[in-house]
Amino acid sequence: MLDLLQQIVSKIDGKIALSFSYQAEDTAVLHLLSQCKIKSLEVFTLDTGKLFDECKKLHKETEEFFNIPIKKYLPKIDNVKDLERKLGDWGMRESLQNRHLCCHIRKVEPLSRALKGKSAWITGLRSAQSVTRSELKIVEYDEKFNLFKINPIASWSDEKLFDYIKEYNLPLNPLYLQGFKSIGCKPCTRAVKDGEDIRAGRWWWENPEHKECGLHIKEQHG
Repeated sequence: MLDLLQQIVSKIDGKIALSFSYQAEDTAVLHLLSQCKIKSLEVFTLDTGKLFDECKKLHKETEEFFNIPIKKYLPKIDNVKDLERKLGDWGMRESLQNRHLCCHIRKVEPLSRALKGKSAWITGLRSAQSVTRSELKIVEYDEKFNLFKINPIASWSDEKLFDYIKEYNLPLNPLYLQGFKSIGCKPCTRAVKDGEDIRAGRWWWENPEHKECGLHIKEQHG
């Protein structure tokens, strides 16, 4: 994978960004990237204002481990104030429309700023994560943000991912030890129960095919 990733990024002309969401996948990809020769790499995170305290602690630990800054992109203050007036603390659970609005303000709009001027976006997405990601490819073109999207560990299993984390003693979000398997905003993420799939703890009141926040939804044609 390392050789393939090096070949891919070497062909990218322009700035490259890695989105870091405090999950094991992103840490593994960051470790892979640290071994590649990339002239212009920005590691960023979306600070939604609803992060777990464990994620805030991991932010600092990861910066120190890799000796890099992780840039924070925050939602616009006025948009958040309007959102909170409309939905309160839990209104995002009342409808899919409300939840999408919250995700758009706290994640999608800041992401559009994070990716502005970038030629490629690297993620920790894996096809095993959910039905919405089953057809994931290592290299795609994201029409929504008009750049190449690189998913280096798209084919990795859960076992391979955590074996990699353990092998290199990489920082790991302590929420995994509390039963979390996919980590997002605090109001919309819970630990999973035995027998539940990896994304069962994300927006658990919704149908599986709806469990995306808008960051990774492909443009529809036809």
